[in-house]
Amino acid sequence: MKSLGTRHLAVTVTVGAMLFAFCFAANAQQGKRVRRIGYLSSSDLVTESARADAIRQSLQELGYIEGQNITTEYRYAERKQDRFPDLAAELVRLKVDVILVAGGSRLILAAKNATKTTPIVMMTAGFDPVELAFVKTLAHPGSNITGLTNLGRELGGKRLALFKEAVPKVARVAILYDAGSPSARFVKEDLPVAAHTLGLTVRSWEVRDAKSFENVIAALNNERPDGVYVSAGRLMSANQIRIVDFALKSRLPSVFYDREAVDAGGLMSYAADLAATYRRVAYYVDKILRGVKPADLPVEQPTKFELVINQKTAKQIGVTIPQSLLYRADKVIK
Repeated sequence: MKSLGTRHLAVTVTVGAMLFAFCFAANAQQGKRVRRIGYLSSSDLVTESARADAIRQSLQELGYIEGQNITTEYRYAERKQDRFPDLAAELVRLKVDVILVAGGSRLILAAKNATKTTPIVMMTAGFDPVELAFVKTLAHPGSNITGLTNLGRELGGKRLALFKEAVPKVARVAILYDAGSPSARFVKEDLPVAAHTLGLTVRSWEVRDAKSFENVIAALNNERPDGVYVSAGRLMSANQIRIVDFALKSRLPSVFYDREAVDAGGLMSYAADLAATYRRVAYYVDKILRGVKPADLPVEQPTKFELVINQKTAKQIGVTIPQSLLYRADKVIK
């Protein structure tokens, strides 16, 4: 009887230990928090996929696995500004831990207006966030907004100089710019100064809507400039393919603010290396999820830049790019 009682006690202890271990594991699983990231884009799923994938991969390298310890809520405005406020507010209602903003100043403003507490990370913002009062200073943002700025103003002169080097015969350049973009003032103020230094004559063409875009294209067909410089802006992005097609049909050399247009057939671009920039987005997400306040995370400027040349387009429009520049290019599309 004593042996049976001992065995019964051992079984009871073993079962109790198993139940305790099970309950402990269950509680631990319930206590494991899945962090939620909001991804707010002014564009669409297809356009945004490469950037989103790069960020996802960089987060994975930091230990954040989609579906395990993080989940991402994607919202795409599909270039419709009237949707910005509602999509931003929707992410705030979902109580995401951080909002990544892939778009211009209007989209960031929508996110800013939607929340004063949820951390917001700007991605490749092509404007001065201090001037627009999104942050107090780059070193000390002082608010719930931080991230990366694209140095759009400073790159304009360099981009124009590379364009002149690529196509030495260019003398008259048409500059297309979005009148509603924060960079519009920089285009009107800075580029003429850079052009004068390079011995170029420039004329700026303002685009305000789809109708004015058509008018500008018609005017350029009559004026026949030697080249086209396309600045950043929502309307420029929305009409990117049309601009590329116009330049190709008119056999006009073109320079753009990002490489997507060059992949589509534009001649060249010079801008911050977006792949490197996207990887830095993961750094901000990691810091914020670990408890660092956006107000204490300095806004970063790019340190790596990318020159992309479409050699196929050059041949199509009858332009010979100097070999010295092709050697310096980060990517040559053949």
